[in-house]
Amino acid sequence: MCNTNVRNRKGILLSVFTLIMNKKILATGVFFGVIAIVLGAFAAHGLKKLVDADAIQSFETGVRYQLYHAFLLLIIGSSSFLNIKAKKWVFYLIIVGVLCFSGSIYGLATDALSSFNFKSIALITPLGGVLLISAWLVMLIDILKSKVN
Repeated sequence: MCNTNVRNRKGILLSVFTLIMNKKILATGVFFGVIAIVLGAFAAHGLKKLVDADAIQSFETGVRYQLYHAFLLLIIGSSSFLNIKAKKWVFYLIIVGVLCFSGSIYGLATDALSSFNFKSIALITPLGGVLLISAWLVMLIDILKSKVN
């Protein structure tokens, strides 16, 4: 009887933790999506007069990858195909990856507009890319390890 109560409590706690984690993942996905749309509109309308076409194209690459990963977070947060540990890893890898990858591209593309030399932190871009790739690999490994068909 006592063992059953402990298992039930653990199950309830895991369910609550999963719901909270899914909500965080979904909220972050929505937030990244909103910011990507705003930055995309800014690139299309506000930046054209301020930077050259190559910088606009780079900026839009950052927006595109941010939006891809916003959608990925929405999928992960609303599904159960990954275990909670994998979800956490993917979530944090995507957050840091998007900030490093897209964030550094935004800075590099608008470098001419600021007094900070973003070229000095250009190595953050590939680091962010590696983190994003790692998130996808964590998902793949978890899916392949899953015993559910």
